[in-house]
Amino acid sequence: MQIGVISDTHSNLDNASRAAEILREHQVEAVIHCGDIGSPTIVHEFTEWPTHFVFGNVDHEEALLRHAIRDAGLTCHDRFGEIELEGRKIAFLHSDNRTKFDKTISSGKYDLVCYGHTHLAESHLEGNTLVLNPGALHRANPHQLAIVDIETMSVQHHVLYPDE
Repeated sequence: MQIGVISDTHSNLDNASRAAEILREHQVEAVIHCGDIGSPTIVHEFTEWPTHFVFGNVDHEEALLRHAIRDAGLTCHDRFGEIELEGRKIAFLHSDNRTKFDKTISSGKYDLVCYGHTHLAESHLEGNTLVLNPGALHRANPHQLAIVDIETMSVQHHVLYPDE
């Protein structure tokens, strides 16, 4: 099973649409959005997958976003999400609350911790936990997302526009 991990769309509909194309090309089966969604229009780009959203520090219209996410049949986890896919425990948050972020990683409860906020793509292991920032779909150079193979826990970062 492959999942898409995105973050920091900041209402950039063009980049969200391009990200959805890449996720479609790679036949992901679920999507995680690590916060700073921006506007409800972003939500509709990801309705073809079970998509899980958390809020970021600039998601000031949480009630409006929550309503749009739920109306689209998707899942809103507020500021912290956790799911299990194929036996893997996954947590996701925006990471602007550094204490919560550090405790989530150090707890050892999760196989994968996904986060946003920094706009910098990276992945590394801390103990048995894969820590992943997919990069950002707005205010980043380059704009990126990540695809995770849940079985192998391998990560591929994808640049939205390879020439940027």
